[in-house]
Amino acid sequence: MTRWIHKLEDYILISLLLAMILLAGIDILARWIFGGGISWVPPLLRVMVLWLGLLGALLATRSREHIAIDVINRMVSPAVNRVLQATTQLFAAVVCLIIAYHSQLFVNMARDFNDIAFAQIPAWPMQIIIPFAFAGMGLRFLNHSRISLFAGSPS
Repeated sequence: MTRWIHKLEDYILISLLLAMILLAGIDILARWIFGGGISWVPPLLRVMVLWLGLLGALLATRSREHIAIDVINRMVSPAVNRVLQATTQLFAAVVCLIIAYHSQLFVNMARDFNDIAFAQIPAWPMQIIIPFAFAGMGLRFLNHSRISLFAGSPS
């Protein structure tokens, strides 16, 4: 099941990046040929950048390639290092889950107030990636914390 989820994440990221490149290229050609771009492409590209960034962050937490400060970890024993890693990952999980909760409230408000993103498209489907990605990162950090504490650091 996990392998399937990872492949789906990879596929979505690759598809999103290719679609962004294609849309940007089409918009540039339209500006060059017709003297004006397609009005809905720039706001859609901004939304796609949001999705790409958050899905990329989710992918980084999957493989533990996220930003981490590990100066102290290099100066302590392996046992203390496991506890420190578990603690910092637990803290990151709590922060991500709090952000997921509050961003879900934000998305619900956007839906309730009928916010429009662009071209009469509702904003909330564009924003749903925020709570989804942070919840996913929170769950992954919880799992990494558990692994760090009970199984040691993966190599």
